[in-house]
Amino acid sequence: MLPEQRFTDTDACAQLVVERLGADLRVAAPLGLGKPHGLLNALYGLMQADTWRSMTLYTALSLTRPRPKNSLEARFLDPFVERHFGADYVDPQYALDQIQGKLPPNVAVHEFYMQSGALLHSGSAQRNYISQNYTHVARDLVVQDINLLVQLVARRETPAGVRYSLSCNPDLTLDFLDRVKAAGKARPLCVAVVHPALPYIGGDAEVPQEYFDIELTPPSSPALFAVPRLPVDTAEYALGLHASALVKDGGCLQIGIGALSDALVKGLLWRHQDNVAWRKTLLALDQGGNTHTVAGRVGGLGSFKTGLYGCSEMIMDGLMHLAKAGVLKRRSWDNLALERAAAAGRLPGDVPGGHYLRGAFFLGSRDLYGWLETVAGSDADAIDMCPVSNVNQLYGDHQALASLQRRGARFFNTCMMSTLLGAAVSETLDDGHVVSGVGGQYNFVAMAHELPDGRSVLLQRATRQGKNGVETNIRWQYGQVTIPRHLRDIVVSEYGVADLRGKSDSECIEAMLAICDARFIDALAAEAKSHGKLAADFKLPEVWRKHRPELLHEALDKPMRKGLLPKFPFGSDFTETELRLLPALEWLQSSSANWKGRWKLLKALCRPGEATTEEIVALERMGLSTATRLGDRLQRRLLQAALRRSSP
Repeated sequence: MLPEQRFTDTDACAQLVVERLGADLRVAAPLGLGKPHGLLNALYGLMQADTWRSMTLYTALSLTRPRPKNSLEARFLDPFVERHFGADYVDPQYALDQIQGKLPPNVAVHEFYMQSGALLHSGSAQRNYISQNYTHVARDLVVQDINLLVQLVARRETPAGVRYSLSCNPDLTLDFLDRVKAAGKARPLCVAVVHPALPYIGGDAEVPQEYFDIELTPPSSPALFAVPRLPVDTAEYALGLHASALVKDGGCLQIGIGALSDALVKGLLWRHQDNVAWRKTLLALDQGGNTHTVAGRVGGLGSFKTGLYGCSEMIMDGLMHLAKAGVLKRRSWDNLALERAAAAGRLPGDVPGGHYLRGAFFLGSRDLYGWLETVAGSDADAIDMCPVSNVNQLYGDHQALASLQRRGARFFNTCMMSTLLGAAVSETLDDGHVVSGVGGQYNFVAMAHELPDGRSVLLQRATRQGKNGVETNIRWQYGQVTIPRHLRDIVVSEYGVADLRGKSDSECIEAMLAICDARFIDALAAEAKSHGKLAADFKLPEVWRKHRPELLHEALDKPMRKGLLPKFPFGSDFTETELRLLPALEWLQSSSANWKGRWKLLKALCRPGEATTEEIVALERMGLSTATRLGDRLQRRLLQAALRRSSP
């Protein structure tokens, strides 16, 4: 790389790019953390200024900070956002404009995976969404005539010269550029944007200086996007505990992100660290004994002696916690002879190398980023960041090795809904509006069916809060599905485990009814009978009628009161006062969703109740302690009512 191809000025770098590439930019940028927002914003600004130019961006998961929906929410959210993300954080402007329907006509954005629910009401995002399996993205990009690739990287000076690490996103860059070369197409202009806080990961993620054509090192860089840690409620904990019994010691683990995944991780940690208490609680939840039966076939009830091997498209905080606790520790070698010896228990303990965690991209908290940097520095072989083609599929030259490494695999993913016949709805609503994207879910479900002892496990809440009250997430049918019913495997709700593999349609329906919320079970059974898929004389077992939220609260009451299942299992990013405010704000939001709730709000406004000791501090945090304007006084009165209602 020549000196004139190194920049510290982002605008100058963007200007050079458009001068070199001409009027039509066709840009590929990594999903999630690896997007260089500053450079993309500079390019986007040039498109807004010079409307004779055009830019088409192919990417996924454009991360933006949460934005308030009303003034009361803004009072809570704005100080938190500035503290958590940093005052200097930069959102991708194209993503903000797309949310608001303000993208200029000379800019198009195609995403194959969206921030969940963020773009439901964006017409351009819905029209330009590309539905793809994660492993097909690199292939499909080749035909789009990409002329620019931009990526956030870590940089290191070595005796052999400058080296870059693709760090958080080797997932598609490596596969895509290999496919471009194989197709005999011109290589796009590749720009490395250096971020000093990005962990330097070696192995496949490390590339030489000549891999990129231009280096941009801005004089300052905003903090990396950090995912706020989520609360876990009673139903989610129940689901996670059921799911944690399906993991086999010595096996392989894939998990995603979100509250259900956090609940699963907490369940696995509890199983390992306090096995007796974990078993007692699982027994209280599993009154019909179905989870224990399935666990006996496919999982386990003991702690982890051999440990697990992590092979997950996304490395997130939960995997870090499992590694720190000694659950994630089974090492694998990218050598078939060594891996065969390890699987047979014949590998000597002094054989160096081997990794216990493999991923295609990472995203999480700043604790995760710091841990990755530390582990990469102290145990270079432990974590392998590699192309998504090596994580999300078995096919290719590595098939025999990949199958052996993934022995005992349990692929955990989440879905929104499922049908009684075992199809899963994970990313698209009935009317075709996309909530998120397919991502790698289909890849892992298909892989589970190909591996001799692999299983796909889909996690879902049994119910949701709809506009008119509680609704079931288990349906007779749905207009859009992500996983077809012929790939049905295991489904877990807060009420238990449904093992659907190899079952007839009527057996599948019975298994799904066994994990339904009891309030909907009669109607679902009647629907199945009306279509001739369930015997007319089938009787619902009485134990299934106990599947109500009260049972879950009763079963988990003791461990929750003891602090064994805290609301924030891995710590909170909120202050104590903010934690006090959250349930009050949630109550206000849910109450305003329908006329019954608004009537409750009106009554609470008239009779707010007795003051609480923490109220003054909470009002000060919201800037409402000295409200003078009518609107502010109304907000204060509403918040007081909500705080007093949610007081312990």
